[in-house]
Amino acid sequence: EVVVVGAGHAGCEAAAACARLGLSTALLSARLEDTAKMSCNPAIGGIAKGHMVREIDALGGIMGLITDRAGIQFKMLNRGRGPAVWSPRAQCDKALYSREMSRLLDAVPGLTRVAGVANHVRLERGAVRAIELSDGRMLECRAAVVTPGTFLNGLIHIGPRQIAGGRIGEHAAVALSECLAELGLERGRLKTGTPPRLHRDSIDWDAVTPHPGDERAAPFSHWTERLELDQVLCWLTSTNERTHAVIRENIHLSPLYSGAIRGTGPRYCPSIEDKVVKFAERASHHVFLVPEGPDVPEIYVNGMSSSMPEEVQLRFVRTVRGLERAEMIRPGYAVEYDFVLPHQLSPTLEVKSVPGLFLAGQICGTSGYEEAAAQGLVAGVNAAR
Repeated sequence: EVVVVGAGHAGCEAAAACARLGLSTALLSARLEDTAKMSCNPAIGGIAKGHMVREIDALGGIMGLITDRAGIQFKMLNRGRGPAVWSPRAQCDKALYSREMSRLLDAVPGLTRVAGVANHVRLERGAVRAIELSDGRMLECRAAVVTPGTFLNGLIHIGPRQIAGGRIGEHAAVALSECLAELGLERGRLKTGTPPRLHRDSIDWDAVTPHPGDERAAPFSHWTERLELDQVLCWLTSTNERTHAVIRENIHLSPLYSGAIRGTGPRYCPSIEDKVVKFAERASHHVFLVPEGPDVPEIYVNGMSSSMPEEVQLRFVRTVRGLERAEMIRPGYAVEYDFVLPHQLSPTLEVKSVPGLFLAGQICGTSGYEEAAAQGLVAGVNAAR
């Protein structure tokens, strides 16, 4: 009855909502193992975002439950202010988050996960009738929720190098984007970015400041009775004038400043290039070192999102205290992607001109796991109804 295109954070909430409301639901993903993949930050929640996860949970959504199963450090932010702005945040084991989401979805009656790539939305008498896959299969449906994340005509930037894809090493959904244009939808262009990942063994842990979780970890979900886990440490360091000098000297190599990137980025998550240029009076910026799991080598460098060439990234990373001998597992990159201008949607997230077609997540012009999940829940409930 409903096909959900894309098994990111929006798609998982949408599919779970539809199936739990009693509709036969297909959740389509290019690769089933990428279900609820945390493409960027290994955290759920934070300032304002934690409130959304609690609201999703109160409405019957699943993000809070999965976070409690996959969390490796829990912290309540803003404790120095009034309780109205306390914000829960959990650092997660990325691989475990994806596995636990898959396990939950597989247990929902009426929900089938399908491997495949959506190419076209097929209409009958102006309303949604089917999703056509790249291999020719046709998934007939009465409604569709499209949640393609950053894959819609995605283009990755690392310095002057450009790679088609919505995530490093993965495809770009070009045909689906063109299909939406053929349906008469006005599209725009956005961009987001991710920082380099460093090898755990190459960091001088004695030179950085440990940041533990809360002594008594508070769960995200109302339905989680208690959390029993050994919390991992995160660490704090900061950029300095040498870091900023390397970035300024090479700013012409950043696609953000060379004109290669046309899309607008989220204001709450600026790249390190933007921080250095737009906040030139600042002598340093915080850098948080976050493990992507308790037993993996990848360390996420929160605060250093960049699309500069790989060799420049390594140079400025190694100016930071504790990272002088750091080795990069993967460079940071920016990704540009298409979105649908949201004035074309009703408050239910249904496309006004195409009955039965709902959009959620980054295709609506938003950014972030939590925002995507919230929209997925809204779109899924309305598609089901």
